Amino acid sequence: MSETQKGIWAMIGACTIWGLSPLYYKLLAHIPPLEVLAHRTLWSFALFTAILALRGRLGEARAALRGWRRIGLFLLASAAISTNWFFYIMSIQIGHATEASLGYYIFPLVAVLIGRFGFGERLRPAQWLAVGLAALGVGGLTWGLGVAPWISLILAGSFGAYGAVKKYLPVGPMVSVTIEILFFLPVGLTMLAIQHGSGQGAFGREFWDSALLVFSGPLTATPLILFSAAARRVPMATVGILQYLNPTLQFFCAVAIFGEAFTFWHQIAFALIWAALAVFSLSALRQDRASRRAAMAATGVSAQVRKPASEPSAKP
Repeated sequence: MSETQKGIWAMIGACTIWGLSPLYYKLLAHIPPLEVLAHRTLWSFALFTAILALRGRLGEARAALRGWRRIGLFLLASAAISTNWFFYIMSIQIGHATEASLGYYIFPLVAVLIGRFGFGERLRPAQWLAVGLAALGVGGLTWGLGVAPWISLILAGSFGAYGAVKKYLPVGPMVSVTIEILFFLPVGLTMLAIQHGSGQGAFGREFWDSALLVFSGPLTATPLILFSAAARRVPMATVGILQYLNPTLQFFCAVAIFGEAFTFWHQIAFALIWAALAVFSLSALRQDRASRRAAMAATGVSAQVRKPASEPSAKP
């Protein structure tokens, strides 16, 4: 198996775990979402710290925290990803997994807008078309249901903000996530102390619930490790397209397994957003191919330029 194939399978594995995670959080629907988030923070931090210690990389985490600017950026990243996790867990527990999947479908287009207005990146006509179709889908859903899909917008916006902050943090994903979780850990521990102090904490009362809460650590770490392995081996255009497996599986869980309502207005909104993603993906693939051809052409020209200089030295 080639390195690219390994990367593709790693990406499929990561997105499958993320996409089927609603099944896990549905099992914890009787536990308050903030308490579930607190346990996810606690057990994820314990696992990530252990992995870094085994790899001898704890020093990288300490080095990454040098400077107030870095600390401020990590605080912002921590706030963004914690917000994303909380609303995702809550959406599954209260029966809005369809809106959660919609949020992760919208995210790539939100990221494009952040790139345009936050970083001055230029958008191609196809990208503007994709954003317009997505906006039309969200607007139609808002009109039809009489309320904006706030959960979808919060999930897409918080994850987009998280990605924007990460652009300023040249730190590996494992180290970065460990620090981000560390900054939210005091909030999580305080929540658990309040819950258990009042006798309402779920951990330790039922073996099954306790085991599921501990499992939130591996559930968080495993797809991140797989994603990191995939990103090193697979072109980013391919990574972007494979990521749609995540919200697709979430959507399947919501409609086919949880039996959530999928109204006429949902159908219109999803159709428009799927069309937007198709346009966006085709544009990304064409850009990736053009970049590769340009790189190959540049390599060929460079080789031709070097060749005459090397030929005389080969003669007697």
